[in-house]
Amino acid sequence: MGPIYSLPDLLDMLRRRALVILAIAVLGSLVSLFLAARQQHFYESSEVIQVAQPTIADDLAKSTVEGSTARRMQLIEQRLMARSSVLEIVEAFDLYADMPDLRPSDLVTLVRENVSITGVAAVREGFADDGTIAVLTITARMPSPEQAQAVAAEFGRRTIELSVSTRIEQARETLNFFTAKETAVAKELAALDDEIASYRTEHDVAQPGALEIRQGEIATLNEALLDIDREQIQIRRAADQAMSNERPATAQRMLEEFEEQLATLTAQRDLLTRRKAEIEASLETSPEVERQLAAYDRRLQQLQSELETTRARRNEAEIGFRLETARQSERLTVLEPAALPDYPVTGGRKRTALLGGAASLLAALVIAFLLELRKPVLRSVAQMKRETGLMPVVTIPEMKSPGGKRRSGKGRRS
Repeated sequence: MGPIYSLPDLLDMLRRRALVILAIAVLGSLVSLFLAARQQHFYESSEVIQVAQPTIADDLAKSTVEGSTARRMQLIEQRLMARSSVLEIVEAFDLYADMPDLRPSDLVTLVRENVSITGVAAVREGFADDGTIAVLTITARMPSPEQAQAVAAEFGRRTIELSVSTRIEQARETLNFFTAKETAVAKELAALDDEIASYRTEHDVAQPGALEIRQGEIATLNEALLDIDREQIQIRRAADQAMSNERPATAQRMLEEFEEQLATLTAQRDLLTRRKAEIEASLETSPEVERQLAAYDRRLQQLQSELETTRARRNEAEIGFRLETARQSERLTVLEPAALPDYPVTGGRKRTALLGGAASLLAALVIAFLLELRKPVLRSVAQMKRETGLMPVVTIPEMKSPGGKRRSGKGRRS
């Protein structure tokens, strides 16, 4: 400790440096009082929002809004803390009106620093963390209790509205996508049907439904031809019997009648034969046409399968959209509304002034001690004996000249 080794030395230093200590302590106390008077109180208010689970189990009706709750809340927080949104809140509640010189960017920074959104993760099911949040806490720190309560409530309201709107918008976009895809696939399927019909007409190929009809028509024609053949056989036998059993005149007349009947049946048979040939020709196709028709059939089956899948997903998207609009899926509810704070969260002004005065006194003592170390002087017999081991025999008192200045060499002990 340099020249200070005992309590008398310390008291002597305090006596000699009393003016310096007093000046520094008073000046520091005044500065502390000034800072305490200018100290701004801040109040905190918190709104607690619960993330409620869907009222209908996912196994029965699943929402189309995917992703973890934590990720969605992060996106909502980013939108809440956007510059335009923050400035809207500042203007709506006249925040920091006592600081008119602040620029918009400074206001945005202040709000972002004094408003926090924290989430509490839900209890895990098993060992995997699915990012589910159970509770959101929105805390606002403002110069007045009314502003703290209003800002916390406003951020809570906007969080719930953004959650609802984003979920509904995502479900609507999903539904619109599958609806548009279903319409496109249906149009493509109709266009393919028209193309297949045109191709079959161009190459004189029977339609799949008409094939069975024409095959049935051929079978009918074959039966008709058989009936004609049987009638011709019967007429010829009747003619033979007439030739053998009847008189020549009667037989001749009957033969003429039989010939007319045979001629009619022959004409009918020719007509049916030509019709049968035409139908059989229409059923015959070339290998190239067969390959093209097979390609058309594969494409047709593919589009029909795609259409069925799209319709199923569109139905799921429609159910998800209805769940979101009816708020039957995951939703945010206010568990604890923002309350009006009773006390500021910052320290009291008296406490600040007392701490500042104590710090000023401590600083004054440190400065006085440093001054002693800067210019150490042996001022007592005990100090002389302790530092040199010699016992002084004469003490010369400190003397001042008539002008008030100390004379050199005086006041030293030897």
